Amino acid sequence: MATAASNGAGSRLDLLKWAVVGSLVAAGVWGNHHYASEPLLYRALALLVLALLALAVAATTAKGAEFLELAKGARLEARRIVWPTRQECNQTTLVVVGFILLTALILWGLDSLFGWLISLVIG
Repeated sequence: MATAASNGAGSRLDLLKWAVVGSLVAAGVWGNHHYASEPLLYRALALLVLALLALAVAATTAKGAEFLELAKGARLEARRIVWPTRQECNQTTLVVVGFILLTALILWGLDSLFGWLISLVIG
């Protein structure tokens, strides 16, 4: 299935768009350095505007459209999450703490046993 991005004109246009995105990023870096004496608020606002412009241009490319579809799908999946209740969280936490304490006791016992056995062999 041929898309606009797979033919020569679409990919060239995408390359041009990515060049514009790169130029906007470079302009932001240069401008932030060149106008370092200006108040931080003005520089931050200028960088925000440049970033939004760069994102808008990038979103019109084939890869940008794919990323937006991925982001929409991820957002839909995130809405389907069923979060545990407070009681379920508390119960799960207690089970985990219990297993940690049990494991700590077992390891302490094994360490003591092996230490005692080694002291018998060495001592």
